[in-house]
Amino acid sequence: MKKILIIDDERAIRSTLKEILEFEKYEVDDAEDGTVGLKYIESNSYDLIFCDIKMPKMDGIEFLERKMKSESYCPIIMISGHGNIETAVQALKKGAYDYIEKPLDLNRVLVAVRNALENNSIVEENKTLKRKIKSQNSSTIIGKSKAISSIIEIINKVAPTDARVLITGANGSGKELVAKQLHEKSNRSKAEFVEVNCAAIPSELIESELFGHEKGSFTSAHKQKSGKFEQASGGTLFLDEIGDMSASAQAKVLRALQENKITRVGGNKEIKIDTRIVAATNKDLRKEINNGNFREDLYHRLNVIPIHVPSLNERIDDIPILTDFFLVQICKDQGIVKKEIKADALDALKEINWTGNIRELKNIIERLIILSGKEITKTDVSLYCSH
Repeated sequence: MKKILIIDDERAIRSTLKEILEFEKYEVDDAEDGTVGLKYIESNSYDLIFCDIKMPKMDGIEFLERKMKSESYCPIIMISGHGNIETAVQALKKGAYDYIEKPLDLNRVLVAVRNALENNSIVEENKTLKRKIKSQNSSTIIGKSKAISSIIEIINKVAPTDARVLITGANGSGKELVAKQLHEKSNRSKAEFVEVNCAAIPSELIESELFGHEKGSFTSAHKQKSGKFEQASGGTLFLDEIGDMSASAQAKVLRALQENKITRVGGNKEIKIDTRIVAATNKDLRKEINNGNFREDLYHRLNVIPIHVPSLNERIDDIPILTDFFLVQICKDQGIVKKEIKADALDALKEINWTGNIRELKNIIERLIILSGKEITKTDVSLYCSH
């Protein structure tokens, strides 16, 4: 249900507009001035705002200016009984979606609402499309080795389902690419792929990051915030480095997986979610369970489909194709003609102990492109690839 906020100092206008919009099946809040309106948007998310221009305490133009500085986009329709062309132009220049004069015409209001909400959907679709294009450009799994072919086969079988997947493998081996492919080949591909690096977030903030929080639930919680589980509802939530998650967060994640419900930090309301979970770790979770660092029941919940991503040392045969891929990609990014690499240089790359896996190989190829001559030789590999 779309949510609309009405800001007007005239109670009769608020009541009439609210009644009309609620009859059209919208959820409506109302505020008597811009100051109160700002408090509403701090703790709520709206799809559309109606705002009067002439109001005490804070007028509509000041409210409009403040709202336009916020990160989240929401169309604002300005309304006024003291309007003129200059006022309308000023409001539109400052970012208002539309302008309606009082007395309000029912048909004009409903058309404006429909157009604003449709425009809002287009803005959100464009954001999603841009994120998806960016994701697709960087999520290709490169390789023809037996291990990689096996992983691609599993992905093709598992992706259309909602089965949970646990991806294991060393840092830099490509676990995130596997997670993205699972999402992009799934029925959820039009929705969000949301990633959380559990190792990068302090333990005291991980629960807020995953489940969101209510305003005032802790010192810096100045407004209500939805968590990654909510943001990924309908899509995929990728829990990277899940072996580093705190015990408290593990318990809440387990409950979310069992009940498909979450509760924000500091809240009591249960929120239903429809989120597919893909997790990854570079740790041996069996050892972590034995050491008391990871819940065994959560492990079994996550480990429905296990996928192990091999290290680069275990897939040496893929080095030529990976190298060619990175040569094309990096030379294109740098605006230069693709450099060729000699066969003996490729053989030399195969002899390296790749402790940093694919990530390290990409860095090495970029280094060779920058420091080598017209082509990359075995000598270049010897000179520039020392560990």
